[in-house]
Amino acid sequence: MTSQEEGTVARTAPEEGTVARTAPEEGTVARTAPEEETGVEGGELELRTGALPSLDGSDGAVAPTPASPRPRRRRMRVVLIAACAVVVAVAAGGAALGVFGGGGDEAEASAPSGPPATTKVKRATLTSSQTLDGQLGYGDTAAVQAPSSSGSAQSGQQGGGAASSGIVTWMPSDGDTITRGKPVYKVNQQSVPLLYGSVPLYRTLQPGSSGSDVKMLEQNLRALGYKGFTVDDTYTSDTASAVEEWQDDLGRTETGEVKAGDAVVASGARRVAKAELAVGDALAGDVLTWTGTDRVISVDLPVQYADLAKKGGKSTVTLPDNTTVTAVVTDIGTPTSSGDSSGSGSQSGGNGSDSAGSGSSNATVPVELKVEDAKKLGSYQAASVSVEFAAEARSNVLAVPISALFALPGGGYAVEVVTGTKTEYREVKLGMFGNGMVEISGTGITAGTVVGVPK
Repeated sequence: MTSQEEGTVARTAPEEGTVARTAPEEGTVARTAPEEETGVEGGELELRTGALPSLDGSDGAVAPTPASPRPRRRRMRVVLIAACAVVVAVAAGGAALGVFGGGGDEAEASAPSGPPATTKVKRATLTSSQTLDGQLGYGDTAAVQAPSSSGSAQSGQQGGGAASSGIVTWMPSDGDTITRGKPVYKVNQQSVPLLYGSVPLYRTLQPGSSGSDVKMLEQNLRALGYKGFTVDDTYTSDTASAVEEWQDDLGRTETGEVKAGDAVVASGARRVAKAELAVGDALAGDVLTWTGTDRVISVDLPVQYADLAKKGGKSTVTLPDNTTVTAVVTDIGTPTSSGDSSGSGSQSGGNGSDSAGSGSSNATVPVELKVEDAKKLGSYQAASVSVEFAAEARSNVLAVPISALFALPGGGYAVEVVTGTKTEYREVKLGMFGNGMVEISGTGITAGTVVGVPK
């Protein structure tokens, strides 16, 4: 070892594994390397568990420099406080989003944006119903037959008389309306007029005759403007005088007597459905078919729904353009079978026969309805329609749209009640369904309660 100069400090090489330390100069402060800043990556504070990282980058080692320990503890304390704040905020957010545990009866949820749409529970009248296909038209058709040459009635139509044979010289057109006193057809240039009534001309009426057919004739004569006789059920000479005047106006021979076949009797004005004979044809068979003049709805009601139709009952009819009109049941027939090989007018309501037996599983009841305000039918003359028959009605019940119901996992139903910024599923009991609504009841369900529904 060499001698050191005066005023110098002897320096030796550090032993292997030791850390060289130098004393700070007088008046200076020992400094360590700056610590890396603990920032938030991607704008989020990442919470970690386990030992905090060392400031010099080693895992779990403590930095050897003893200087300035207090600032680091403050920074660590700030980090922990911030982490606790974030945990509290996340928990609060979970509550706000309805992230709950537990198995309570009511599932409560806060919905900042609410359900897609809402509606209110309201009081309403609900009607359960059955909708069936119907046909708009003029009702059943009936045939007007030529009178038989023997003078006997044929298939409900009178025969004989001056017009019992001959050549057709005039016919109405399809769609024409025939009213009282107007010709139904002409044969040998003689008019065969229409009379209103329920009793056909089945015999010769002359002075001394009496009966309901006499009264029917006199009522028609009076309605056509003929006078000088008393309207009763006795055919007098005064009646004969009025008949002669009527025959003269018709261009017929004035006999004062009325024979079967001299007129056609119907319940009212008729609309010609189809002319079966043409001018020049011999008067025989079906002359024409006709219907009533009012448009009606015909429905073949399955027997299981027969109790839905009551005479005078109202139904809602939907037309092809989706407009609705109100119709009243005017006629209910007897059960007929849709499998009847005779094909007796399943669309027109049938003729009241039951050749296949009313016990058939395909049996239907012909029902006819009349539209109250015919103007609402527009220009429709014949069309397929839908008829809604009311089955039951309940008034002043609490109701919501059917779409507001939620099926519960264990059975039953609930509605999503909106209360302020929260929603709450409340179990409800269901009542009648009708008109797209459902009757509900339950705790906290009152008129005006706001519930969620799909858009």
